[in-house]
Amino acid sequence: MTAAAHVWLARCDGLDEARLHEYGRWLGAGERERGFVREARRRQFIAARALLRIAIGTLLGVPPESVELGGAPGRAPWLVAPAVPLPGLSVSHSGPWVGCAVSFATALGLDIEMKDAARDIGALAEQAFDAATCARLAALPEGARVDAFYAAWSTQEARIKLSVEAGGTYALPHDALSVVVCSAVPLADVPRLQIVDL
Repeated sequence: MTAAAHVWLARCDGLDEARLHEYGRWLGAGERERGFVREARRRQFIAARALLRIAIGTLLGVPPESVELGGAPGRAPWLVAPAVPLPGLSVSHSGPWVGCAVSFATALGLDIEMKDAARDIGALAEQAFDAATCARLAALPEGARVDAFYAAWSTQEARIKLSVEAGGTYALPHDALSVVVCSAVPLADVPRLQIVDL
């Protein structure tokens, strides 16, 4: 089987309370038990799980509210029903954006990060990367440094989420976000971003 992956993005900042409540009803018991200190994080969580259900439902041809996910803090979600093999599920969020990646053939790790040129990229790099990566970033022209930093950051985070050696790493184009998906085995094609309204 050829490995393929699907990556979906949505903004959650325009989500009204009625829609958020409806998406909250799709959550399973374990997902509903999650506690959040910040309201914005709770909204991100519900939106990301709704987006994942919409993606899986679309790919399987079933209503998204019928998709049952397992979940636990610190773990990637997993598909409970429909009972089909789905080794690749990953979710990510940054600012008003949520994203998910789905593959029926391989494990995935997805990371999205809002690019913020106002942040102290040098200081963040020193905390997150080895000396060689910091030196490579510092040597870049200032205009290229922000994109390179976020690409390196997203790649590192996506590999951590994958939790096995990456067979493929794919940076996907987006104006406001750094989007990277890593796969356990190489993919037949670079995933295409699908942006949807929640």
